[in-house]
Amino acid sequence: MAEIPDQLPPLPESVARPSLLTRWLLVTLALVSLLLGLIGLFLPVLPTVPFILLSAWAAARSSPRLLAWLEGHSAFGPMLTEWRRGGVVRRRAKWLATVTMGASAVVMLLTLPKRWMALLLIACMAAVLVWLWRRPEKLTDTAPSKS
Repeated sequence: MAEIPDQLPPLPESVARPSLLTRWLLVTLALVSLLLGLIGLFLPVLPTVPFILLSAWAAARSSPRLLAWLEGHSAFGPMLTEWRRGGVVRRRAKWLATVTMGASAVVMLLTLPKRWMALLLIACMAAVLVWLWRRPEKLTDTAPSKS
């Protein structure tokens, strides 16, 4: 497990400190997203990466400690760093997503009561895959910064 620093860095001056209610809602979103991402490691129909990215986004706005843990995590840290620095998605992750979505499409075609429901969901997955495969696979010096 990654070590959590004792001294938390202050929020950047450009980021307004959220109200207490907003902070707790964002922390809840970060934790629920993290939990769903972890469940997605074991359930093929539930994606992991989008939930981890959402968790990091919410943590960056509410919990520097949780964000530091996510960024220091051996599995999530490199993925979050690459995403932030250039929107990078590694080829292995792209193939894993493609295979998982393909398997999910077959399951939906066989189990959903209405074929149109399966086809609608498959069309959404296909759109996500088109977007995903257009993402860069390596960090470059010219890649735009993602925050």
